[in-house]
Amino acid sequence: MSSSMSVMEAAAKAQEAADQALLSAHQAQGFADIAVAALSSAAQATGLGGAEIDPFVFRLAIFVLAIFVGYFVVWSVTPALHTPLMSVTNAISSVIVVGALLAVGADLMGGSLWSKVFGFLGLVMDSVNIFGGFLVTQRMLAMYKKKG
Repeated sequence: MSSSMSVMEAAAKAQEAADQALLSAHQAQGFADIAVAALSSAAQATGLGGAEIDPFVFRLAIFVLAIFVGYFVVWSVTPALHTPLMSVTNAISSVIVVGALLAVGADLMGGSLWSKVFGFLGLVMDSVNIFGGFLVTQRMLAMYKKKG
């Protein structure tokens, strides 16, 4: 009987967490709506009228937000979780290699020389990042092994 109660308590806690996540998602949507309204009113105030936001500015804003989010996420990680974080970062970097390979092979899609050059540079830098990340992860894991 007590195990069924603990399962019910766990289910209730999970439901409460799901409700809290849903509430947070609705609040985030509200903030996004406010940001869109602010951007559109700023565009009208600057004389752009109903013109769309430049894609470069939109992507730049996303990049800047990603920098802030990444900074706060990484610095809030406890030291015990840095090794798994490094492993996940290496996995994400391997996805970036796919994008760099696509940029290098842009000749098939009518890409320019610049896309090939930047794709190659991205491929080289990301390969160094992946290799170095795995070395650092192995070294950190070796610190936890028993000597003897």
